[in-house]
Amino acid sequence: MSAKTPSVEAPRRGGIRLGLYFLASYGALPIIIALMYLCFGLVEPRFHSVANATNILKQASILGILATGQMFALLTRGFDLSIGQLTSMISVSSALVMMSILANHPDSIALAILAACAAGLGVGLATGFINGLCVAVFRINPFVVTLGMQGICMGFASTLSDGFPVFNLPVEMTNLFSRSSWLGIPAPVAVWILVLVGVYVVLNYTVLGRAIYMLGGNPRAALVAGMSSRLHLISAYVICSFIVAIGALLLTARTGTGEPNLGGGLMLQSIAVAVIGGVSLRGGEGRVIHIVYGALFVTILSIGMNLVRVDGYIQQIALGIVVVAGVYLDILRTRIR
Repeated sequence: MSAKTPSVEAPRRGGIRLGLYFLASYGALPIIIALMYLCFGLVEPRFHSVANATNILKQASILGILATGQMFALLTRGFDLSIGQLTSMISVSSALVMMSILANHPDSIALAILAACAAGLGVGLATGFINGLCVAVFRINPFVVTLGMQGICMGFASTLSDGFPVFNLPVEMTNLFSRSSWLGIPAPVAVWILVLVGVYVVLNYTVLGRAIYMLGGNPRAALVAGMSSRLHLISAYVICSFIVAIGALLLTARTGTGEPNLGGGLMLQSIAVAVIGGVSLRGGEGRVIHIVYGALFVTILSIGMNLVRVDGYIQQIALGIVVVAGVYLDILRTRIR
């Protein structure tokens, strides 16, 4: 009997190790997402419709883009609290540029859309550079820097628009970036896929990506290795804000207005998506797939609660709980490893 014990126990130990490896790498989130999708469908049959599945992907794509930008700040042991208000500022500034061109050249719709996108991306790059410069060169805490930038962006968004939305944006922009399909894929989802592929390549196949992971995971090793920590840190914040600008332009196209209050709770949601998905608050750990899991989880939870008519304030409480739970799961993953 004793000779047979190892042969019985070995597969069992292997299964336990495989389960622990899966939990350490991905957590229980994929299983939770599947269960949530099934449960909401049992409560409200419309949840399993094709239209709702498409809606989930569209909403998850924009939230996922913003969280992907947030991931770059988190990987370096920082935060970007300005994401929400930066989204509002980009929305207003790009809309104003578009309307200014159309006022002088009513038939130049393509030029107006192109100029608006360039302006939005430019604002994102400039904001990210300022954040990175303050963090990397002046050694100001990322929390303080991005909190200050949050107020600056909010002030600019309200001042430029006088506190009112910028209406009458050309419907062509909404059609191009929100309602249309690119190769059969809804435009926001297609843009998200392109962003994820680009980020995956940067993080896994470039010197910058390896440097960002090292800066967050082991800053002393990065210093010993002779890495230009300031340059890489600035680059991380620039990429963060650039990706946020892409999400802001998609949101502007979806709403059809330049909205000074568009950012709302996007900062908290972006952190929730990243952390619950598996991006570590301690830096140096986070993958593209984690953002996908987190975005799907938060979006399904939000849309599911809307369909079963959960009060909006209760949803904010649930989102706060999700953030705390994500931090605790991060601790559990570390203990399992």
